[in-house]
Amino acid sequence: MANGSTTADEATPTRMEREPLVLNNRSYHWITERICGVVEGRQPLIWWILFLPSVFLMSFLLFGLVYLISTGVGVWGNNHPVGWGWAITNFVFWIGIGHAGTLISAILFLTRQKWRTSINRASEAMTLFAVMCAGIFPAVHVGRFWQVWFLAPIPNANGIWQNFKSALLWDVFAVSTYFTVSVIFWYLGLVPDLATLRDRAKNGIQKFLYGLFALGWRGSNRHWNHYEMAYLLLAALSTPLVLSVHSVVSFDFATSVVPGWHTTIFPPYFVAGAIFGGFAMVLTLMIPARRIYNLYDLITPKHIDNMAKIICFTGSIVGYAYLMELFIAWYGGNKYEMAAFRNRIIDGYYPWAYWCMMFCNVVAPQVFWFKWCRHNIVVVMCVCMCVNIGMWFERFVIFVTSIAQDWLPGAWDMYHPTWVEQITFAGTFGLFLGLFLLFIRFLPVIAMSEVKGVLPQADPHYHEPESGGNENA
Repeated sequence: MANGSTTADEATPTRMEREPLVLNNRSYHWITERICGVVEGRQPLIWWILFLPSVFLMSFLLFGLVYLISTGVGVWGNNHPVGWGWAITNFVFWIGIGHAGTLISAILFLTRQKWRTSINRASEAMTLFAVMCAGIFPAVHVGRFWQVWFLAPIPNANGIWQNFKSALLWDVFAVSTYFTVSVIFWYLGLVPDLATLRDRAKNGIQKFLYGLFALGWRGSNRHWNHYEMAYLLLAALSTPLVLSVHSVVSFDFATSVVPGWHTTIFPPYFVAGAIFGGFAMVLTLMIPARRIYNLYDLITPKHIDNMAKIICFTGSIVGYAYLMELFIAWYGGNKYEMAAFRNRIIDGYYPWAYWCMMFCNVVAPQVFWFKWCRHNIVVVMCVCMCVNIGMWFERFVIFVTSIAQDWLPGAWDMYHPTWVEQITFAGTFGLFLGLFLLFIRFLPVIAMSEVKGVLPQADPHYHEPESGGNENA
């Protein structure tokens, strides 16, 4: 224009075009139909192929817990000096997996990362199910399971005084707070989509249940204002939990004097590792879901690429922490620390576990420096499975190898998990996968309302193409 000003239409081509978060210029109506169709339609055969073995594995968990409680923790392979074996290893493993949900939902929301919208719902659900699996192990590890309620904040008028110096009590407060806030945050995000399912339901029971949990949502301006404010406040409240929960879990070990545990690097090291393993599990779940339910336009290569970058970044932090542990053990000159790490790597009972951990957590994620690896689904899945395995080995190496060969060589003993521990751990995978499959079956796996907010149609300056625009639902 002569006066130097430009119109919105003239300025648009000069903007840097970004890869769309929803492919093929999909409409509001298409998104509603696609996501609601997962809940309303018949489940594919693969859903049953996955669900029935999950139920079978859950029966293993139930049998293992009943046998353990009725017989006693002597059925585990714990010995002297290895008092913490698979139970605590599995507890920290599952807690770590539960970290990615809060990170994606809260921190990425506060930093206005719009690509989170297609994966935040599933990652939040994954968080809840992982924390449920994690909570089983410390509860039964106390031995007298029927008295585990003493860990609750019971009024002191009852004459029960909790030991606030106990690491187990710290975990109870940290994990229960994290779980409570995560449930509220997940449920609040579901409310608009539950109202959509309520309005579409043809079955009376479904309409009643979805309507009951939709809390009378009508989509009015007042409802949206209150919803957005509550969601923002919960996101701000949840953000410190990402740092605090796994830091508290790491204090279980860092506050001891055991060589290999007594280190100040544990809190940031555990947090980075939890985010690392959590994102790997999100991809492990969402890539098959994307294929089974044809969600390619909603979970795009951009989403997978971004999560692969985060895995590469956090994996590098974890690798740095591994090397820094070795350096500090050497630089500190403490012969017990140096002996502990030498036993881990070379001379101990479990050097194979250490090198498996190093390969899976440090070497494998480095392929994500290459774009073609981040865009190859087979490579991404293989790396994510390596990370899942490696993060379990990391916890095993830290916990078991540090105490299997402690201060007294005459007390050294090798730890072997028994069949009870093995079937209980396998059963938690059945519980986790079964709950996730039920979540996909009855609730929207992707946040419809949030995905619609990142469409071009949501921009107030958006203009419908002349050839015919998208239809709105």
